[in-house]
Amino acid sequence: MTKNYLSTTALSKECNKPVKEVFDLLTKKKFIKRVNDIWVLTEKGKQCGGIQRNHAVHGGYIAWKRELILKEVENLQEAAPKERTDDGIESGFRGKFMPTHRTADGHYVRSRAETLIDNWLYMSGIVHAYERKLPIEEEAYCDFYLPKEKIYIEYWGLENDESYLERKKAKLDLYSKYGFRLIELNDKDITNLDDTLPSKLLKFNHPVS
Repeated sequence: MTKNYLSTTALSKECNKPVKEVFDLLTKKKFIKRVNDIWVLTEKGKQCGGIQRNHAVHGGYIAWKRELILKEVENLQEAAPKERTDDGIESGFRGKFMPTHRTADGHYVRSRAETLIDNWLYMSGIVHAYERKLPIEEEAYCDFYLPKEKIYIEYWGLENDESYLERKKAKLDLYSKYGFRLIELNDKDITNLDDTLPSKLLKFNHPVS
């Protein structure tokens, strides 16, 4: 990356803003869009100096002409979307833990453990989405969703936190209420995903090759 171009992550550091907020700004401006869970540069983004690039390790990413994109972000700061405060049992949690960890397939997740899960699914060739709203009236989001198998995955990472445990119970009640197929993972599972995830998937008749 030359000094005249910034990746979106570098742009967030330059602006002293969370990565998610910068992505929200660029999406609002219609410089980028999501296609099959991948960020893609639009024609409008190209006109603002954006270019689509490839990286041998991290895959595709977008770089921005420094002076042009900094000006655009500055102009948009006043119109930046506020963090939601009415998102049900997710209230506060999603705003507190921002998705700043980039995975091998380009997703941004909220923790190292979620990075390991996402990378494992990707390397296993399992199509997955990160943080999808459950198809219910209540406002709740899963950690991972496997659309082909219609399986949800939840990683419980803060089990010593009382408010987190309340959130966990509320989400489990929803999964039970609607009969969704759910895989639960904890810190112990994360240390040995090659054994734990295949066995959990097999319970839903999903063998992993």
